[in-house]
Amino acid sequence: MANEELITQQPFKGKFAVISGGSKGMGKATAKLFVQLGGSVCIIARGMDALKATQNECSKLKSDDSQFVEVIACDTTDMNKLKPLLTDIIKKHKVPDYLFNFVGYAYVQYLEKLTLEDFKKNMNVNYYGQLVPTLVILPYFLEAKNGYITFTSSVNGFLGIMGYTTYTPTKYALFGLAEILRHELLPYNIKVSILFPVDTDTPGFAEENKFKPPECAIMSGSGGLKIPEEIADDFIKGILEERFEILSEESAGLLKSMRENPNDVRGMFDRFYKRARRKTGRKI
Repeated sequence: MANEELITQQPFKGKFAVISGGSKGMGKATAKLFVQLGGSVCIIARGMDALKATQNECSKLKSDDSQFVEVIACDTTDMNKLKPLLTDIIKKHKVPDYLFNFVGYAYVQYLEKLTLEDFKKNMNVNYYGQLVPTLVILPYFLEAKNGYITFTSSVNGFLGIMGYTTYTPTKYALFGLAEILRHELLPYNIKVSILFPVDTDTPGFAEENKFKPPECAIMSGSGGLKIPEEIADDFIKGILEERFEILSEESAGLLKSMRENPNDVRGMFDRFYKRARRKTGRKI
């Protein structure tokens, strides 16, 4: 969905991005756009079939023989396995200019149906799944005194909605991590951004909907659905402008309201919740 002017400019010509969680959804759309705009990528995900399919799609978008599309099949929560694989890619090519973290999932469920393991699993994937690639790449960025790290949070990273009890704390944690790194890495010229996407039509979202409580589904359905390419567009524009908080128009309005009038926003969502409960025949 990149505009013709950006494609002509090739702003990422000669640049290299490692993209964790890049075989599907927003990560895949970003990988394709980054290649289309002149860059090279290394995509990390667990499933090789999806990786190979994305690799083929990205390779068709190359405009220059110097561009490359590498893939790594690995769980990004596993430091011992991921580190040597990324080290090999860096030796083969070069230190990346960007690390884009998209790893994550949501298990949306009533609180009383959740176990401690549900909380641990969501934190492990969503938080550590983005932290581990960062810890692997960070020494290279520190030595070069250059680099760009991004994390993917959510509107649920600054707003609490019923059903997302295991998910929301992980997205708040990523917001906190990004804030700290942005500040501490200033002397090293390492930039940090965090993406706050709204509901997006991805395979992960389809899986999330299988377990979503009816009230949550009603509230979610009223907010509309973006496609991954729209999120990738917003994300890449934010990167080119070096914005710390990267938001779509919808999420920007919510965050602004949450900061300026938090009680009003909470009251609005309380009303949405009551209305959804009535529709499901439940009392508030």
